[in-house]
Amino acid sequence: MRPLLLRAKYRVYFAIKPYTEAVVGALAISVLRAIRDFDDIKTANLFGCIVRRIGPMRREQRIGRANLRAAFPEKSRAEINHILAGVWDNLGRICAEFAHLDQIWDYNPDSPEKGRIELSPRSKQLFAQLKDDGKPALIFASHLGNWEMPAIAAAANGLDAAILYRRPNIASVDRIIKEMRAAKMGTLVPASRDAPLRLAQALQNGQHVALLVDQYFSNGVEVTFFGRKTRANPILARLRRQIECPIHGVRIIRLPDHRFRAELSEEVEPVRDANGQIDIQGTMQAVTSVVEGWVREYPDQWLWLHRRWR
Repeated sequence: MRPLLLRAKYRVYFAIKPYTEAVVGALAISVLRAIRDFDDIKTANLFGCIVRRIGPMRREQRIGRANLRAAFPEKSRAEINHILAGVWDNLGRICAEFAHLDQIWDYNPDSPEKGRIELSPRSKQLFAQLKDDGKPALIFASHLGNWEMPAIAAAANGLDAAILYRRPNIASVDRIIKEMRAAKMGTLVPASRDAPLRLAQALQNGQHVALLVDQYFSNGVEVTFFGRKTRANPILARLRRQIECPIHGVRIIRLPDHRFRAELSEEVEPVRDANGQIDIQGTMQAVTSVVEGWVREYPDQWLWLHRRWR
């Protein structure tokens, strides 16, 4: 009887799945469009508060707690709870800010003090170098601070970039998010089997390729993150092996008073083997080590809620 019940359950699930996805997609689109009619700071405060309250009830809270205990064994339960509250708050704010990204990125180099964005003199210098040197570059980011904003910053300041992104599972949500991103973020390359080819072509065309590098990738290369073995997507290092170009990291950190600080890292030198070839594993370890340093600085702004270690 049990196999028959299971088969019936799955048949019902797959029969109604298109309709439930359509409803969820319509709701998501309505919310995204409605958010733009409200003040972005007040909306971010509201979403941060809501998600900070609801988040701890979800199973991701247990994942985050386990991750933090392993990464920071010296921290107390109260310290870990404080970090997790910040993680949920940051996630809620990102959801609200997504609809206002073009308004939030208000950096004006002639009057930087008037906006909500801060750039250090060195980051300004590195950005100008990337923009004006006529070369392609690989730029990595992580799920830290507001990880949607670097692409906005690139497009707003004339940096020709191709952005690797993961499609949402619901097609209607994917379409609206792609429309919203495409108007503000330049060339979007969905994660797929042909993505490496498209990104390599973008580099050959002189574009800057940007991608997130801090999630577990089952077929990836082994790296160490917070003293524990995990796996990283090797696509960045493989692209670097094909095409000579610099590698930089980018992060946008959340500051008090609804401000942000955008930072570009110094060039990350790829690791080479005895024959002078780019070492894929060694280069991904170098990149992962930069991300770990960022997370140690701002642990409450990194997405501890996914299974980075397996």
